Amino acid sequence: MNIFVAGMMMETNSFSAIPCTRDSFVNAMYYRPEALGPEPEAAAYEQFGYRTFLRLAREKGYGAYASLHAFAEPAAPCRQEDYESLRDEIIDDLRSAMPVDMVFLMLHGAQMAQGYDDCEGDIIERVRAIVGPDIFIGVELDLHGNVTTRMAEASNALVACLLYPHTDFDERGEQLFEIGERFARGEIRTHNHIQRVPMMGLYYTTLPRMAAVNDAVLVAERREGIHSVSLMHGFAWADHPDVGAAVIVVAEPDRDDVPELARHLGRQFFAARDETCDLRRPIDDILDEIAASGEPGPFVIADVADNAGGGAGADSTFILQRLIERGVGDAALAMIWDPIAVDFAYRAGLGNRLNLRLGGKTGPFAGPPVDGDATVIALADAIEQEDPAGGLMFGIGRAALLRIDGVLVVVNSVRQQVYDPVCFTGLGIDLSALRVVVVKSTQHFYEYFGPLATKTFYCETPGSLTLDFDPARYRRLQRPIWPIDADAAPE
Repeated sequence: MNIFVAGMMMETNSFSAIPCTRDSFVNAMYYRPEALGPEPEAAAYEQFGYRTFLRLAREKGYGAYASLHAFAEPAAPCRQEDYESLRDEIIDDLRSAMPVDMVFLMLHGAQMAQGYDDCEGDIIERVRAIVGPDIFIGVELDLHGNVTTRMAEASNALVACLLYPHTDFDERGEQLFEIGERFARGEIRTHNHIQRVPMMGLYYTTLPRMAAVNDAVLVAERREGIHSVSLMHGFAWADHPDVGAAVIVVAEPDRDDVPELARHLGRQFFAARDETCDLRRPIDDILDEIAASGEPGPFVIADVADNAGGGAGADSTFILQRLIERGVGDAALAMIWDPIAVDFAYRAGLGNRLNLRLGGKTGPFAGPPVDGDATVIALADAIEQEDPAGGLMFGIGRAALLRIDGVLVVVNSVRQQVYDPVCFTGLGIDLSALRVVVVKSTQHFYEYFGPLATKTFYCETPGSLTLDFDPARYRRLQRPIWPIDADAAPE
């Protein structure tokens, strides 16, 4: 058999001030095979998110046509002509590769572009128009997608990762590949059933109630004729009618028990809706607890509302300001995205001081800038951090370690959330010697920082990704929806 593999992943924040263009993909991750052929190239096989499909094809002796794989950091909706040019690369490659027996797409599930609310649905429909009604189309999604009817109807199987942090993409990709093989051999048929769950927010699968819901999903997947179950957490910082959580059941088309199974899982999912938001606390409450604790550090504080991985500017100053005002001197914070400050630090040089205006540049959700004297402690331009979701390495650009009123602050030139302690250690910081470590990340930091932390705190600020949703910002939501509407309830 021959398979076709392509991917485009971008999580779109309707309210972000950060533009998204073709360069946003090219500068982050843009893999373009030198030639479209039936053998996967080593670069694609070794490094990129759709590597699972290519690996399995190679192991089974299938031909694999590897097309575009692109990724951009979350931001505002992509410029229309740039999205269309990337999409059309995939579509043109598919036409050249035909005929194929299976198509596997690595998509996010929450990508928007100017003129397109549902980029994934658009891509899948165009793939279907080329391959016809009988060829398997399998799509692996990030669980933070806003799944749509278009996506479900145009594909044969939608399978999302189950874990947050997303450490199970490979396992779920293997599951999707097996579904595709069985479909192509005529052993099974499939239907995507979507059950909407009227809630928006974040749901950490490291917590007990959400872990129990995932356990129920795994039990459901063992039923005869149920090929896959996914919990779509949704992406709340988008404004269109499909925003919100959902349950996807991929099953035999004649299973009449699927709707009730999906409703049952949806009710369990909804019952765990407040588990994560209950973790979020103001910075002063967190610092008070740390000050009163007799335990050694480091205490890790997640700046959850200023996560570049959700489209935030990663330059908010709310936590830094309180650390300075309270005189918390044994603390380090990473990373503030401020290329101007990085440039100034490089010009000033190691050991030197400069008057600096730091952060607060990308809009009102970034807070006011911090003004003051900064000492340049370290400089680096070759630090790469590992994303635990796929083992990929991302350069953080030029980086500077500054000391501002006793607080160590990592400033960098490539907007990116913190995944990996190397964002600190690569600049000479010994995390074990600190009392407080602040990371600008919502949950993907947890895989590597959790084992290092005496305790992990999640800090709520007025940043871009606050869970205090303002209904005035939204114009197109399906209502009622929790937490905006207290009377929202699942079927």
